[in-house]
Amino acid sequence: MRVGILSPYALSVPGGVQEQVLGMSRELSARGHEVLVLAPDAHDTSAHDTPATLARVGRRWTLPANGSRAPLTLSPRASREAARALAAFGPDVVHHHEPGAPLLAWATLLEHRAPTVATFHRAGDGPAVTLTRPLLRRLARGVDLAVAVSDAAKRCADAAYALDCEVLFNGIEMDRYVAFPRERHEPPTLLFLGRLEPRKGADTAIGAVREHNLRADPPWRLVVAGDGPERARLEALAAHDPQITFVGRVSDDAKRSWLRRCQALLAPATGGESFGLVLVEALASETVVVASDIEGYREAVGPHAALAPPGDPRAWARAIEAALAAERPADVAAGREHASRWSMSALVDAYLERYERLGAGGGSGRR
Repeated sequence: MRVGILSPYALSVPGGVQEQVLGMSRELSARGHEVLVLAPDAHDTSAHDTPATLARVGRRWTLPANGSRAPLTLSPRASREAARALAAFGPDVVHHHEPGAPLLAWATLLEHRAPTVATFHRAGDGPAVTLTRPLLRRLARGVDLAVAVSDAAKRCADAAYALDCEVLFNGIEMDRYVAFPRERHEPPTLLFLGRLEPRKGADTAIGAVREHNLRADPPWRLVVAGDGPERARLEALAAHDPQITFVGRVSDDAKRSWLRRCQALLAPATGGESFGLVLVEALASETVVVASDIEGYREAVGPHAALAPPGDPRAWARAIEAALAAERPADVAAGREHASRWSMSALVDAYLERYERLGAGGGSGRR
């Protein structure tokens, strides 16, 4: 089968959607399918650890999106170039991720030359959705089957695009998350992993670590992996604490290595998370998870993480202490087993069945 996958977000910037696109491309290629991945950023020439063919078009812009910043293209020409590259590839199926995000996929959706699957990742409303609904619903005419990665993402997509999505999940490549040696250190190392922006709540993690280190031994070490507009403020909040280290944005390999070297992943986001893939990645890495008690995160981890109220460093310090004290091999194994429910292999099985259904004349996801 020939599968074209479109990412509206540049692969040159790490992100959850980009990781799903690359993971799917690896799994499909390993099964003998021919895959073309299209993304923005014509200046990106990296291989991105996939055997799939990569095509990058257009200039990369970074715009505010759902409390974050998205690496997109705003070029209609790039959108047309992507459609031409896809037509030359001759796909049996086209798979869009977050298809309404500007602007890469729009020409392909409007042309609608091949059976088309769309996966929606965004959760939450906002002006980018409410003000563009007529356009989004026009684009949705080019979608034959619509999938959301969570119940929260389904509610957003159904309302914005007038779709009736089925819910699958984000997939993780289980073996990749135990490829690095497992290390545990004293004092305990805690990891924050994400973009440094208000929605991700890194200030809560910093506050919790400083709260603990002022009153208890052994101290905790916090590694902050990520970059963004809040970095200077967060570094000032850390007040040159020698136990808090900022390592900047990390590669996929470095991320997986840190997940094996820390005692716990801290995920203190304040909201707007459709699923919380990094939490499942931590469980797959045999690492304790402490996460905000918000919808997308509860859905991701079930009973396999400690939950704490967002924005409350003292409560977070107590939750981290309890989680570290309660760690047992049986619980770690149960967490990894839980993560296996979201394996990339199982996700690609599900999508291949849907690709074949569309090729056989399957129905539309529109209502």
